[in-house]
Amino acid sequence: MTLIKTLQRYLEQYFIAGSLALLIIFFSIASDNFFSLTTFTSILNQLPALTVVAVGMTLVLIVGCIDLSVGSVVGLSSAVTGMAAVVLGIPLPLAFMLGITTGTLCGLVNGCLSSYFALPSFIVTFGMLEMARGLAYMTTDSQTLFIGASIQKLSLPITGLGISPALIIAISIVVLAHFIVKRTVFGRYIIAIGTNETAARMSGIPIHPYRISVLALSGGLAGLGGLFNAAYLGAADPNAGIGLELSAIAAAVIGGTSLMGGRGSVAGAFTGVLIIAVLQSGLAQMGVTEPVKRLITGGVIIAAVLFDYWRLRRRSGHR
Repeated sequence: MTLIKTLQRYLEQYFIAGSLALLIIFFSIASDNFFSLTTFTSILNQLPALTVVAVGMTLVLIVGCIDLSVGSVVGLSSAVTGMAAVVLGIPLPLAFMLGITTGTLCGLVNGCLSSYFALPSFIVTFGMLEMARGLAYMTTDSQTLFIGASIQKLSLPITGLGISPALIIAISIVVLAHFIVKRTVFGRYIIAIGTNETAARMSGIPIHPYRISVLALSGGLAGLGGLFNAAYLGAADPNAGIGLELSAIAAAVIGGTSLMGGRGSVAGAFTGVLIIAVLQSGLAQMGVTEPVKRLITGGVIIAAVLFDYWRLRRRSGHR
């Protein structure tokens, strides 16, 4: 391998982390209050829901699918958790499990329909997006259900540590998922399926079980995201997670996951989550209006997609 190719690979590997560092430096100079422990802990403790959803989205993209339903599944899982705890009086741990199970079932339906009926995951999950949101409104009668301080303990910073239990759980999931993708047969198989499904099938890899498992896992992580969202708000909001699927896709793509399947990084997706959070927080501290924030964030996403396109062309030998 030539020195130039080695340098190119090195730059690709650390480009995302470098971009995050540059953002932090820029906002620290542009805003007097950005570079502080309070700002950083506040950013981190708002990340758990997006982080776990982005992990699930990364796995889905690697296997060659997409899941547009995760935002609505977050809202539905939050609604089920609130209904179980507030209206039915079910103990919180069981209510948590019901919420996560709801998300997993949604993902399982997505996986079965897209695999066994050969339906595009885009269409199936778009339909689930509407269904799950409708069920969230029906479950709560379109009202926010206040759960109380008992659930907020999950999102409150631990004394002396500064970060919440929810963030610790989310980071643990990132580490575990990264290990699964890089070091296990499951990870190698979903990469193979996403790279070339026909070749994977001819190699004896069972396509349907792996694709269904990934989409069910994405639904379960969205269910966990609904729990984290309810903990952060102290309430179950049927509107929770609106647009979250776009942020999750953006984080995955910024982190180096290909929209074409077959390549992705869970650790990179977490860095993508950090970039989105730092960008939004920094722009807010600078007094940038919401429309401009959306414009800039969208530009960053397009830049990430273009970088991924250039990288694919370079690796395939095109210029």
